[in-house]
Amino acid sequence: MKSLLWIRWTLGLLLLCTADADSGRKPNFVFMMVDDLGIGDLGCYGNTTLRMPNIDRLTLEGVKLTQHIAAAPLCTPSRAAFLTGRYPIRSGMAAHGRMGVFLFSASSGGLSQEEITFAKAVKEQGYSTAIIGIYHVNKWNLIVKCYQNADHCHHPNSHGFDYFYGTIMTHLRDCQPGHFLYGHIPYKMQESGPEGIGLVSLALLHIKGMIAVTRRVVFGFLVLVGLVVSLFGVLVYTFPNLNCFVMRGPEIVEQPYTSDNLTQRMTSEAKDFFFYRNSERPFLLFFSFLQVHTGLFASPLFRGRSQHGLYGDAVMEVDWSVGQIMQTLERLNLKENTLVYMTSDQGPHLEEISINGEMHGGYSGIYKAGKSTNWEGGIRIPGILHWPGVLPAGKVIDEPTSNMDIFPTVLNLAGASIPSDRVIDGHDLLPLLQGQVERFEHEFMFHYCNAQLNAVRWHPPNSNAIWKAFFFTPDFYPENSSACFHTHICLCIKPYVTFHDPPLLYDLSKDPTESTPLSPDTEPQFYSVLEVIRAAVSHHAESLKPVPVQVSPLQIVWKPWLQPCCSSLSQKGKTKHFLAKFVSR
Repeated sequence: MKSLLWIRWTLGLLLLCTADADSGRKPNFVFMMVDDLGIGDLGCYGNTTLRMPNIDRLTLEGVKLTQHIAAAPLCTPSRAAFLTGRYPIRSGMAAHGRMGVFLFSASSGGLSQEEITFAKAVKEQGYSTAIIGIYHVNKWNLIVKCYQNADHCHHPNSHGFDYFYGTIMTHLRDCQPGHFLYGHIPYKMQESGPEGIGLVSLALLHIKGMIAVTRRVVFGFLVLVGLVVSLFGVLVYTFPNLNCFVMRGPEIVEQPYTSDNLTQRMTSEAKDFFFYRNSERPFLLFFSFLQVHTGLFASPLFRGRSQHGLYGDAVMEVDWSVGQIMQTLERLNLKENTLVYMTSDQGPHLEEISINGEMHGGYSGIYKAGKSTNWEGGIRIPGILHWPGVLPAGKVIDEPTSNMDIFPTVLNLAGASIPSDRVIDGHDLLPLLQGQVERFEHEFMFHYCNAQLNAVRWHPPNSNAIWKAFFFTPDFYPENSSACFHTHICLCIKPYVTFHDPPLLYDLSKDPTESTPLSPDTEPQFYSVLEVIRAAVSHHAESLKPVPVQVSPLQIVWKPWLQPCCSSLSQKGKTKHFLAKFVSR
């Protein structure tokens, strides 16, 4: 009997010591972000026509957030907020003009060195950090260079990432032969281009008939036209070479790159990172998909396999990549100590049309509109978190959460201190995910369209209501559509928006599709709700400090002296050696 008690006591002590040892281990982090993925594209969020077994399994084994909100409806500010846990207006990553993103690799704006990314914070705690995929001025606003060609002030290495393999430019159609600029020409201009040219010609003929046009004027006009056409030709020829390249660390290894099998190559790079990591150090991997942003691509293995054309094929390839990453974690016995997070940067690009007139955008499900709008379809994104033994399997959470919440969650788990010298807008998700609390800390959320406050969400304490007030809304084209085909993207400036006084008001708990705005006649609390929201806006505005605007015309313009170039053939084929060098630090 005594021996049995001794055995039980010994086993209990061993289990206690093991538990203590395990609890002292810092978790690994794997984040997967898909570009322009719609919440309605995923089977776990209601899609019945796209097969995605790996993402579905990730959801069944983890936690699904149904009201996970992007901090902004465009990639540049949304991703900046994701990295820092702060509204992009606080870091200067919200544009004050028409252009809200960067279009050239040689631009000088970007996330300030004073900002703290979660990669930088965990690196100080001994983590090995890597980003594979997009690290682009359009996406991350962490421009590679600032003032001179060699400073690399905004390279991933300068913002906390030890290792980088990917692109600094988004995958635009411009990176594919024969697609240049089509996606940037307003839809109405594409429709009316021939008619416009004809009208200009008639006008010139009319002027010629009314006035005596000298040979010098005609010659000068022809020279000007020739110059413009020549410059345009040079831009067409050089754009892919100057902006469509793959880097490994600070070196360009493919210029221009080929999109075929690009996702498969990057997936292989992620697997190599797991294999060549320093096993004694925890790690953070950020896998940022180039898919499913325009221009769409899929490898031959997935082309033609879906019911939704090239877009569906690309989504299926993303699911395959997710499966490869999860299988590698499991094979290396890393799954049990790794927090996996999967999401999108914002809603789908509903206005995207191929050169053949085919729709190449995603699906918002039941939600209104898409990318670049603060309707639910533009900012409600997938939020899937997976950590066996720590997070409950199959749990669904309906509380409003934000992609900014990842920042404090990661820092707390890694043992890093939350910065006290700045406002952090995100909150630690772990208590909510584990069921320690039922109500999350986001009472108010502020939805910006560039630097303008567009809408406010209010989830009152002790209430199921989720009020959402719009101060202005984008004009759809045509009026009964939920997309802005007249510009290829919804804009936040006049004449593309309508201002509302009083603001449009919705209760998302009853009207998640935002189909019927409330009024004083239909909602007794109409004015009292707006009063609380206006007070919250005033309080929020007081917390904002002036910062340099990074997305300004001066910052986004192409600067030849900052142009990254050129392909380094000597780096090709050295993936393993390069990875081993970085992860062993």
